[in-house]
Amino acid sequence: MKFKKLVRDNIPDIIKKDGKVPTVRIIKGGEYEDALIRKLHEEVGEFLENPCVEEAADILEVLHAICALKDVDLKTLEDVCQKKMEERGGFKQGIFLDSVE
Repeated sequence: MKFKKLVRDNIPDIIKKDGKVPTVRIIKGGEYEDALIRKLHEEVGEFLENPCVEEAADILEVLHAICALKDVDLKTLEDVCQKKMEERGGFKQGIFLDSVE
C-alpha cells in the first residue's frame, strides 16, 4: 500500500509493532515545506468532515511544525494573533459580511 505523505514521527514504529515494514525517508527543505502544506490541507479536510477536537489538534500540530520550519516561535505567533484580534477583532460574534455598498 502506497501513501506518499508526511506522517507523525511515531507512525513507522506503530506500523512495525503491527508486524509490517514501512518504507520511509527523511525530507528537508522545500520538499518538507511542500509536504507540510499538503498535510495542512489534508488535516483541514478531515476536520471539515469530522469537526472534533482530535482533528483540530492535528491541524494545530501541523501549524506547530510549519512555525518551527519558519523559525517562528509560538509566542510570536500568539502575539501576532493577539495584535490582529485587537485591531480587527476575532471570529467569536459570527459576523457575516454580505456586501458593501
